[in-house]
Amino acid sequence: MAERCPKEARSREFEEYAARNLPVAIGRLTMLELRCLFAAFEEDVRAGALTVHPLEDAHAAAAVEIVARLKAQPLRSLDALHLAIALQIGATEVATADRAMAVAAAALGLKTVRFD
Repeated sequence: MAERCPKEARSREFEEYAARNLPVAIGRLTMLELRCLFAAFEEDVRAGALTVHPLEDAHAAAAVEIVARLKAQPLRSLDALHLAIALQIGATEVATADRAMAVAAAALGLKTVRFD
């Protein structure tokens, strides 16, 4: 990550994110790490490696349906939202480091790429 992190990884979006989430995030990552991750994410979006899809009300409803359908799976709400959006945009695979999400994705017919 260090090679992709600019000396001053600051942006208005990051500062807004940090202001809202600092108490949660600071326990896991340093501010520099957060800035670097956010800068890398923004660069990946600009380069076309990632596409941001807006959250829609229908995604929340679909996530609830996924949780109900896979009630035997311990699926977290954000994972269910990711899977709902993946299905809505026609994705055929998802990447995750989370075992439970990978199992749920497979149950929904999505190929999973695992990373740890």
